[in-house]
Amino acid sequence: MKAMILAAGLGTRLKPLTDHTPKVLLQAGPYTLLQFAILKLKAAGFNELIINIHHHGQAIIDYLADNRNFGCSISLSDERQALLDTGGGIRKAAWFFNDDQPFVVYNADIVTNLDLAHLYRHHCESPYIATLVVRSRKTSRYLLFDEFMHLKAWENTATGEKRMVQMTSVPLTPYAFSGIHVISPKLFPLMENQERFSIIDTYLRVAAENTIGGFVDESLLWADAGKPDSLAAAGEIAAQIRF
Repeated sequence: MKAMILAAGLGTRLKPLTDHTPKVLLQAGPYTLLQFAILKLKAAGFNELIINIHHHGQAIIDYLADNRNFGCSISLSDERQALLDTGGGIRKAAWFFNDDQPFVVYNADIVTNLDLAHLYRHHCESPYIATLVVRSRKTSRYLLFDEFMHLKAWENTATGEKRMVQMTSVPLTPYAFSGIHVISPKLFPLMENQERFSIIDTYLRVAAENTIGGFVDESLLWADAGKPDSLAAAGEIAAQIRF
């Protein structure tokens, strides 16, 4: 099975740690963030991976070579000329997903014991064009779902901005996106015809005519390692996970 690891971020919130090191090579307990993501996917049966690179990309290339790709088949999607955001990065890697099978997208910031194999089966048994892993946690930006866990809106509680997929009188439940999703290749032709864009914008646009599902992650071990304090928490969680 195939998967993509998003590893091109600048790591701005982790400065100065990321001044000379790509965020994904920072240590979280016994693993680097990239090592954790690779081993997590490999343990779930995803051994054909593509990783996008931008910030200190050569360091990532050297790291993978030094570790023999951790026993996986790994391709690279080179964004060193221009950072493409999540949607643009996934779209640039479309050539890799040429087998017409759904694939996992995994943000390398995330440390979790979520069962990725179960998530993948859930998506394959559904009619969804994409399945988004979400959690009940406090944040400022939420995805809103109906009682069937179909995406219906997005809301920024800090600014008051709200974007509806379609108007509805049904009560909606807010969840925070967890940086992990499963995408069916049918989404590629529906993506924006531009280089740089957010995948969340794509989801909100296409959900009017296609079903985007939510998968609630209730796993006890989860952290977003995007900030110094949460990187430390991610390290504590990663230390409890073995592959």
